[in-house]
Amino acid sequence: MTVTTDQTIEIRRAGPRIGAEIGGVDLNTDVEPSVAEQLRQAFRDHKVLVFRGQHLSPDRHVEAVRIFGEPFDHPTATRHPDNPLVYPYRVEQTGKASTWHIGGLWRTPPFQIESLVYDEVAELGGHTLWADLQAAYDDLSEPLKQLLESVSGEYDADAAHYAQGAEKGDVRRTVEHPVVLRHPDTGRRGLFLSTGVRRLVGIAEAESEALLPFLLRHAASPQYTIRFGWTPGDLVLWDNLATWHYAIDDYGDGPRAYRKVIAAHPEG
Repeated sequence: MTVTTDQTIEIRRAGPRIGAEIGGVDLNTDVEPSVAEQLRQAFRDHKVLVFRGQHLSPDRHVEAVRIFGEPFDHPTATRHPDNPLVYPYRVEQTGKASTWHIGGLWRTPPFQIESLVYDEVAELGGHTLWADLQAAYDDLSEPLKQLLESVSGEYDADAAHYAQGAEKGDVRRTVEHPVVLRHPDTGRRGLFLSTGVRRLVGIAEAESEALLPFLLRHAASPQYTIRFGWTPGDLVLWDNLATWHYAIDDYGDGPRAYRKVIAAHPEG
């Protein structure tokens, strides 16, 4: 069913830099074009959007992501039996993502959008942090910004190492991504680094060893972060080219199960 009345979404900002909770929209129905454009603008503005209590089926999850981009068919991820573009995770089997990271770095370009629907969460804890990599870039000095324009980060290029519960084998292929990324939709520059980076390319090894820890620490500064907690049925969607994220491991052996849908620009 398509919503046919004029409708304005509710945007409740979660922080001064990034993050917003969206109300007034039911993603279990097809939203009208004007609402879809409001949602896309909110995504451009806030980079992390949370939709509470949506309880989306796998098919509806895919359709919700289609408002923002085309869902991506991951070549090595485990697929949900009800929809092959949905990837189920349960931390008891897949492990926890308790490091600052960006998804899809085996790919050029990486995923633009990642989204999760939560099925089970611990009663306490298990929040997720996002940090605004564009704001972190803005606060660097101009000489450092100029240097970083010619620097890349090197990553493992094996897609199989990024699937649910995969064991990281030997790195046999690598891929490079610019440390300063110009966003394909907004044109805004931001840092683009993940803790899985192997080294910085374009500067001497000793310079990489000195500069890389500073950049990773700077990008994770609390002043750039937003934090959300979860209940079953929540949907979160984030810009993977403008933020990185950290799933806090403070819930012990409590449950955590979710479904992921990703979206990406065509490969460069």
